[in-house]
Amino acid sequence: MATLNADISTIYGGSVRVRVCGICVHEGRILLVNHSLYGTDAFWSPPGGGVYFGETAGHALAREFREETGLEVTVGNLLFVNEHIADPLHAVELFFEISSFTGQLAAGFDPELAADGQVIRDVRFMDWADIEALGPAQRHRVLNMAGSLAGIFTLNKYMTGDQKPV
Repeated sequence: MATLNADISTIYGGSVRVRVCGICVHEGRILLVNHSLYGTDAFWSPPGGGVYFGETAGHALAREFREETGLEVTVGNLLFVNEHIADPLHAVELFFEISSFTGQLAAGFDPELAADGQVIRDVRFMDWADIEALGPAQRHRVLNMAGSLAGIFTLNKYMTGDQKPV
């Protein structure tokens, strides 16, 4: 995998970050965001981002969906927790089901990054064949572990980098 984007490393590196992510499934496809976190390499992951001090996880996830995808969402149940540790990043990610959404899907803007340093390249609903066509390094670890769209909903409740796929 290529080198981590310098802005991402500077902003989020060296500390533990709490993130929220949403699993939004519609008509047999899952909503994913294409980030250029590693230079020009595409990296697809469920929408999400950091929780601000004083903000609930549900409010943070709804905000992140607005910012990244343009959609207004209803946050459902907590599905699982993924702990990601890959120096310089360390994140505890809370994955929630998205119960419903409204609005027009569009690639959004990350307010923590400068206008000329944006990393969101695309947002789209993808079927599992599209996801499988990506290399393992081009998709979030939970997609690799799930093995199928249905598998996302049966992942271990807590996963760390040292666990094997279920």
